[in-house]
Amino acid sequence: MKKDKPIQAPAWWKNTFFWLAGILALLGLFALVAGEATIRDPGQVRESGLVWIYMGSAAVMFVNGWLTHQQAERHHRESHGDS
Repeated sequence: MKKDKPIQAPAWWKNTFFWLAGILALLGLFALVAGEATIRDPGQVRESGLVWIYMGSAAVMFVNGWLTHQQAERHHRESHGDS
């Protein structure tokens, strides 16, 4: 008789939104120190505030990661009867 392995709860670090938020935040911090030209794409229109666009994107990705992780945890609890 084979024993079924219990399904583990979702791990936050497996959520790609958190990884994207971290990468965008690091790039934004790097550009804050080294200047916006370091993260500007070749041929990109020059606009001020590129660092803040990256930081805002990082915040949006973090919130998205938090929401999806909460939803995954709730689904896991409801499906597997964990409290």
